[in-house]
Order: sequence, then structure tokens, then C-alpha cells
Amino acid sequence: MSDTDTGSRRSGALRAVMGLFYAVAGVTHFLTPRAFERIVPPQLPRPRALVYLSGVAEIVLGVGVLFERTRRVSAWGIIALLIAVFPANVYMVTEDMAPDLVPDRFADAARIAAWVRLPIQAVLIGWAWLYTRTSGNDR
Repeated sequence: MSDTDTGSRRSGALRAVMGLFYAVAGVTHFLTPRAFERIVPPQLPRPRALVYLSGVAEIVLGVGVLFERTRRVSAWGIIALLIAVFPANVYMVTEDMAPDLVPDRFADAARIAAWVRLPIQAVLIGWAWLYTRTSGNDR
């Protein structure tokens, strides 16, 4: 097996992980909408509708990135979605909301995770960007 084959398989596996990650995250918007509503900045209208909309987007884009035909447009959609939800992540940190979303014994960990999540958004955008390319390999 050549290095190209190995790299292509690894890239395909990482793309499957990405797709599953977003699809599962999207489903959680429907299972626990109240938790997601709480982190929607108050300036935005209809928090429940926004939670459901972002959930649908995560599911559709997560599934879409799995297929070569829709991979590029779905990856661009993931990038747009990550940028769109960033204000909610900032709001969660600045209003110190993360501890309210978990049992008390996990409050400190939730607070740290909320802060760590902010720079991780850039990593997730970079990961999605890998799949926007038109090269012949399976990125």
C-alpha cells in the first residue's frame, strides 16, 4: 500500500468522524433544546427556532460531508455554521453560563471547557476547510 493510499484512507476516516460528529451534535439539539436555547444571545429572536435550525444544519451538513458529491458544499456549510454559532459560544463564556448547564460537581470543568471551545472553533474550521478542496484525493 502506498503512502497516498494510506493518507487517503486516513482522510476518509477523519471525514467519517467529522460527519458523525456533526450529525450527532445536530440530533442533540432536538433531544435537549432547552440547554441550547439558554446559550442563544438574547439579541437574537426565537431561540428555539434557531436551536432547531442549527440542529438541522448540523445533521444535513454532517451527512453531506460523507459523500463525495456533496463533500465540498457541506464542508463550506460547516465553516459557515461554525462562524454563525460562534457568538453563542462567546455569550456562554462571557455570561458564565456553562456551569448552569451541568451538575454542580462539573461546574469548574464546564467553565474551562467553554473557554477551550473558543479556540477549538478555529481548529474545526480548519478541519472542515480540508474538505473544501477540489483535489483528486479523498480529502
